[in-house]
Amino acid sequence: MTERDASGIAAYRAVFGLRGVATLIGVSFVARIPASAAAITLTLHVVLTLGLGYGAAGLVGAASTIGMAIGAPLLGRFVDRRGLRTMVVATTAAEAVFWTVAPWLPYPALLVGAVLGGLLGLPVYSVVRQSLAVMVPLHRRRPAFAIDSMSVDLSYIIGPALGALLALQVSSSIAMWLVGAGWVAAGVALWALDPPTRAPVDRSAPLPAPSRAREWFTTRLTAALLATTVAVALVYGTELSMIAGLQSSGQASSIALVNALWCVASVTGGFLYGAARRSAGLFVLVACLGLATLPIGLAGPWWSYVLLLIPAGLLTAPSLAASSETVSALAPEHARGVVTGLHGSAITIGAAIATPITGLLIDIASPSTAVVAVGSAGVVAAAAAALLARRGNRSARATVATSSAASQRI
Repeated sequence: MTERDASGIAAYRAVFGLRGVATLIGVSFVARIPASAAAITLTLHVVLTLGLGYGAAGLVGAASTIGMAIGAPLLGRFVDRRGLRTMVVATTAAEAVFWTVAPWLPYPALLVGAVLGGLLGLPVYSVVRQSLAVMVPLHRRRPAFAIDSMSVDLSYIIGPALGALLALQVSSSIAMWLVGAGWVAAGVALWALDPPTRAPVDRSAPLPAPSRAREWFTTRLTAALLATTVAVALVYGTELSMIAGLQSSGQASSIALVNALWCVASVTGGFLYGAARRSAGLFVLVACLGLATLPIGLAGPWWSYVLLLIPAGLLTAPSLAASSETVSALAPEHARGVVTGLHGSAITIGAAIATPITGLLIDIASPSTAVVAVGSAGVVAAAAAALLARRGNRSARATVATSSAASQRI
């Protein structure tokens, strides 16, 4: 079996054998812990220290989300033009300022600060995915992005639990300062590592002519970004429905256990996806994730949530890994940063859409109704994204055929 055909453990061994990949994965895992702890820390600060409700806390989260959605492609463009280290210095400084002063801010100022903090936040996730796309050859990206998705799952087991523990047992202010210190440490580590964000340039070859956004922002890329948003919306909608279902039935103490086992299922699915020689495409995986979400509406006791979440969990990391793999393959080298930023925005938008809509459905109906509605909408949206991608493929083939015919006439 050749290296290109490697599967199973050999596929992961080949990825980790690539220069710099193991170090990048290790640094990214540690750097994502403060990122995953940020939301719960801000929420508990608003509720416990400022004495406001969860609605007010949700507005802070939404403000931060809006900032991140706008900032991700802008920071990606910054990386394309100025380099990674310049962007890391600027965003790390912004993180240090926000998390230092945030505990003392009144609520209106905290809302404004959350928008600015999201806009200028260190884009750990986007940087790691962009660097992986450069460091890993195309035929090795499936296990590479599977590792990345599994790393995210593991960080979300540790980060929110650590942030909640500090806020509840010590104080929300200290928890916020420690999250800020974690952000600064992550920025320093990424600055020191300085992973590549663009492929090496052959200086003897002529430079390609710069292309406009409409030349690379194709229908296929739009479809991949839409599928990414759908996958994330399914995950966040399922999570909120699960939390509401367990809390309303007097099983709130089981939420952490159910969430951890769900994450374990996702890690398992990510491992199997990366180890497979062949796998279903992005749109099929997202549609299957939506279908697997539907039975969760039947859950009652906490153990039934665990059992019914396993199929959805097995498809979560593969869907997100497939989205990273698909988008990276469609990104031109000169705009890789902005495309990766758009992918980050698609992820952020998925979370921003899912949370309020699912919450509204829970309030007016029930957690079971909410998760079934989210799953059904996910299947429909995944099908729409697949049709959009098919249309883009036909357009691309037509363009190639037209260019070929023109060349023959010349």
